[in-house]
Amino acid sequence: MIGIVGGLGPYSGTDLLNKIFDNTLAKTDQEHLDAILLSMPEHVEDRTAYLMGDVAVNPAFAIAKLFLKLEKIGVTVGGIPCNTAHSEKIFQVMQQELQNAKSRINVLNMINETISFIATNYPIIKNVGVLSTTGAYKSKLYTAPLIAQGYKVSVPSWQMQETLIHPAIYHQTYGLKSMSNPVHKTARNNLLSGIQYLKEQGAQVVVLGCTEMPLAITEPEINDLIMVDPTNILARALIRHSSPHKLKPL
Repeated sequence: MIGIVGGLGPYSGTDLLNKIFDNTLAKTDQEHLDAILLSMPEHVEDRTAYLMGDVAVNPAFAIAKLFLKLEKIGVTVGGIPCNTAHSEKIFQVMQQELQNAKSRINVLNMINETISFIATNYPIIKNVGVLSTTGAYKSKLYTAPLIAQGYKVSVPSWQMQETLIHPAIYHQTYGLKSMSNPVHKTARNNLLSGIQYLKEQGAQVVVLGCTEMPLAITEPEINDLIMVDPTNILARALIRHSSPHKLKPL
């Protein structure tokens, strides 16, 4: 059984669940995989706020508790539709909490899955662009492991990150956390500006490194740049670990 700790934000959880359905080989209701989405956002502190030092409580503890709830229901493999939650300061603590509780649930790492996907499917790519929250930006969530794998990484300038990219997610009037359905045109335009900037820096693909971003950027390519959707990659990884024979081919 697949388990999703959602609510980070809420539409990211439903997006992951939808993409699990979309990537599953099934002709009837009964042929779809068992999956549970547990969305309890009020229990989990904001991940970027924690990484920026604005809140003291590590969201890892709440995430681990939610996975333990899921495990009691029967979940064996799980995913977190929040890129920033995979920062080492959060993800490793969450894993340690599960280990201390003697949990056997296998929580997949969205960042590792995404980098592996790029290496496997785009072997000639050398320059990877990344858009993300400021928490992920400052913690080098994608940058450090991509560089370790030999990639050049392009990210927005700090000014663009602060004035366009982060507000596209967090602005309380037009940001994706406040307006996910429908997406506000300002949020999308901010992200499109970021994508164009990364292209000018030589990026060959762009990782949409916040799980709200694929809600606004739905095209597989923009201006000849490949858009990499970690939510879809995580969905496919969850199917592969749960029931590989059910995974649709790319």
